[in-house]
Amino acid sequence: MKMQVVSLCGGKSCCPVVEIDGDVVKIGEKGNLCILRKEEWETLKEKVKAGEL
Repeated sequence: MKMQVVSLCGGKSCCPVVEIDGDVVKIGEKGNLCILRKEEWETLKEKVKAGEL
């Protein structure tokens, strides 16, 4: 699978990204990064879609 990167720029000086690369998903920016396994990422997505987060 090709690596996917989505920018989450909010207009200020920070520009976090979501980077999906195989079984690893990285969310954040340099110095402030969260690394999730694919299963954890899927759980997070489902909770957001369900309105739990």
